[in-house]
Amino acid sequence: MSLRQYRNETNVANMGARDAVGLGRIVFDVAVSRAPDPFSERSMSDYQDIIYEKFGAVVRVSHNRPKRGNAQNFQLLRELDDAISRVAKDPEVSVMILASVGKHFSAGHDLKEWNDIGISPSVEDRWALEGDLYFGVALRLWELHKPTIAQVQGACIAAGFMTANMCDLIVAADDAYFSDPVTKSLGAASVEMLVHPWVLTSRKAREMLYTSEPIPAQDALDFGMVNRVVPRAELEDATMALAQKIAETPAFALQLVKRSLNRTQELQGFRDAVKAHFDTHQLSHYSETHKQTAGQGMGTAISAGKTAVAAE
Repeated sequence: MSLRQYRNETNVANMGARDAVGLGRIVFDVAVSRAPDPFSERSMSDYQDIIYEKFGAVVRVSHNRPKRGNAQNFQLLRELDDAISRVAKDPEVSVMILASVGKHFSAGHDLKEWNDIGISPSVEDRWALEGDLYFGVALRLWELHKPTIAQVQGACIAAGFMTANMCDLIVAADDAYFSDPVTKSLGAASVEMLVHPWVLTSRKAREMLYTSEPIPAQDALDFGMVNRVVPRAELEDATMALAQKIAETPAFALQLVKRSLNRTQELQGFRDAVKAHFDTHQLSHYSETHKQTAGQGMGTAISAGKTAVAAE
């Protein structure tokens, strides 16, 4: 079946996050010219761009592209998606940590990858791919019925910000900073998942998005976006200690209370709000403002990313 045939036979407008997975993966496989490779048949050691480690009732999933500032390429996101599913299905696991190897949590989506593999997507293809790998993976992380903790150091930018804030808790190193420069640097409507007003006050979210100014870890703690700030050298131990403490709570009780907390946000409009923004974000890709800004902005963003990882 061709990509277009698959898309035409699928009601994309009514897809849920999980329903979109097949289409997004076919888009990806067409883009890199290779046959589908289902991760469900893989072992944890087969991951290339993440590391999956199990510590009793705690799993730590780490971005593992330190030389690229842990920028999220398609491969990493597919592996992360599989890891989320693996955690969900493992009855021995109560808590998941989302971490990163190296100096930075994540520089965001790998903007260079689109050019490297020659993707020039139609509106439909971009909608499907970003709906699955960008928006969908983030939403599935939020939907995971087990508690999640983001372990953040260094740069946490754009998609990195989006992913970290889909976790239940954030433990940040004192050198961490949070940034979403996409509106300014790319002329697009923020990132795919507008979680900002749900983890910051509305005014602080607006300031962040309007100015593109980063938020240092201590300010993020003061704003209530981060739960704890610790010295960089203590980040891994502090996060694991918190995860193990949470894992002492009966697993089923944790799942029930998380379900109630997520439903509270849903009743406040979370799911409808983020889905509506995803549509707006897609529209912004095809605006004249984006076309005029994106070339220079993407070059600036990639250069900034290279500067950020120069110390690696």
